[in-house]
Amino acid sequence: MKRLFTLVIGLWCAATSLMAQDSDAIEDVIGSQLQAFTDRDVNAAWQYASPNIQGLFGNPDNFGMMVQRGYPMVWNNAEVRFLELREIRGTQWQKVMIRDANGGLHVLDYQMLETSDGWQINGVQLLPSPDVGA
Repeated sequence: MKRLFTLVIGLWCAATSLMAQDSDAIEDVIGSQLQAFTDRDVNAAWQYASPNIQGLFGNPDNFGMMVQRGYPMVWNNAEVRFLELREIRGTQWQKVMIRDANGGLHVLDYQMLETSDGWQINGVQLLPSPDVGA
């Protein structure tokens, strides 16, 4: 019984460690892409997009234009806070709260894809605005 307990604890610790590594890597990817948009380096931001996203937009310029027009809070992000990382049907989703250049708060959900090149962003959804109390 003691060996079984030790095995379970060991497996739990290993899984927790891997989840923490994934979380750090995912936050690094999203944070790096957001910084690239802040720096107006669309080519660098493009490198964090999954092959699916790259195929959809075809080139960095089209991708940058989509972000600028469709996700202005990402294009002009002023502050970033990582919220929870969740697994939904085998896919990792990272919630991110972004303060835009005008002070507005937005919550986005980043779908992440693990590729041979590491974690990449496979899509972003704008979630309903958070309740802000006075």
